[in-house]
Amino acid sequence: MSFTETPESLFEDGIRRYQAGESPADLVPLFQSICERQPRSSASWTCLSWLYLLLDEPRQAMKAAQRAVKLNPQDPQARVNLALAMLETDTKGVRQHIDIALRVITVSAELRQDLRESLADGQKRKPNWASLDRVQNWLFPI
Repeated sequence: MSFTETPESLFEDGIRRYQAGESPADLVPLFQSICERQPRSSASWTCLSWLYLLLDEPRQAMKAAQRAVKLNPQDPQARVNLALAMLETDTKGVRQHIDIALRVITVSAELRQDLRESLADGQKRKPNWASLDRVQNWLFPI
């Protein structure tokens, strides 16, 4: 990774690599670097928090998700990541983040579909993830 690459191109490369199945552990340094170079990118913090969640590092995930939510309070994925980290660390206040995510995905079919796909991806990458199952049932009851 060189500093001649833009944070945007690094982000796109990181997403592509994630979608191709690269391990979260290999991608964390890339997204940490992107967040350092572009600290106001809520999407980068959201991705970093997701990677930490997949790696069973909920405290790190919570810090990154809190930053993402602060930068973009209406991002349902950032809210879900924060809720997951809170569940994993037994932190109170999960419901408010679920409620906000629910409100946003109720008015945006695109964000609702994106979140469904993200949760399905999480279940595939980290089977038997109890906290994710809880959040999915809250957001998308059967």
